[in-house]
Amino acid sequence: MAHSRCYWMIDMTEKMYTYCSLCPRECKVNRAAGETGYCGCSGQALVAKTMLHRWEEPALAGSGGSGAIFFGGCTLGCSYCQNRAISAKPTGVKMDSAQLRKAMEELIAQGAENIDLVTPTQFLPTIIPALQPRLPVPVVYNCGGYERVETISKLEGLVDIYLPDLKYADGTLAKNLSGAEDYFPVATKAILAMVQQVGPVQWQGEKVVKGVIIRHLILPGQVENSLKVLDWIGENFRPGEVLVSLMRQYTPLPGSSAPFDRAITEQEYQSVLSWMYLNDLQGFTQEKSASDRAYIPDF
Repeated sequence: MAHSRCYWMIDMTEKMYTYCSLCPRECKVNRAAGETGYCGCSGQALVAKTMLHRWEEPALAGSGGSGAIFFGGCTLGCSYCQNRAISAKPTGVKMDSAQLRKAMEELIAQGAENIDLVTPTQFLPTIIPALQPRLPVPVVYNCGGYERVETISKLEGLVDIYLPDLKYADGTLAKNLSGAEDYFPVATKAILAMVQQVGPVQWQGEKVVKGVIIRHLILPGQVENSLKVLDWIGENFRPGEVLVSLMRQYTPLPGSSAPFDRAITEQEYQSVLSWMYLNDLQGFTQEKSASDRAYIPDF
């Protein structure tokens, strides 16, 4: 019976490539036949890098590091993306579900505290079978937040920790920087679905083993956007129900125009940090300089 269910799961997920509506853009192209939509990805998963990632939030990285699997391509395409070497033009080694499962098991053997799926949405038809049967460590779904509720529902029972961004409350900003004017209503619905699916944050000692951690990257000159994002989180969740990871690592890319041609200022950071505490939000902050590129893996 277990084998029959596995074959059914593989068949179902492969069909998800043939009329692709995995992300909110719903391109509906046949990626299995080589067609590509917004993300530029075909029906073969691309793994750009696997590593023990020690720079994730402390409650995830622990002492062993997160077992990060970086996938090529992205459904957002943010103009300031620090991973654009692998996201702007889909890059990586082609892997099927069995090869991906082996990569996960190798990371666990190296001491990974969890399996951290980084920008995975475009390859879910390959990833879902690789998560069967359940792994002995938590699975982290590390995404940009721009997700369909229907897609999140397919992950029930397979993902332990959701790690979405909540980048924007400002639709114009989202349109200009990520080509997604509807980002805020779409992402907030997805985050509510994630919390409903996995429940409130659960700790095991100093490690998070279940729940939702919402990341927010402060952008230069956009303090008001950050305050609105934190307001939404504070209005929708009880203290400690979700965690917030407030990030200050924005790094301007060559050719960026003002105000995105600079790092955030200390005053901007402190303003947003104060608002986080006023909203009674718990989580993580970055005390390092926003210009520190140590957070960016070498692709």
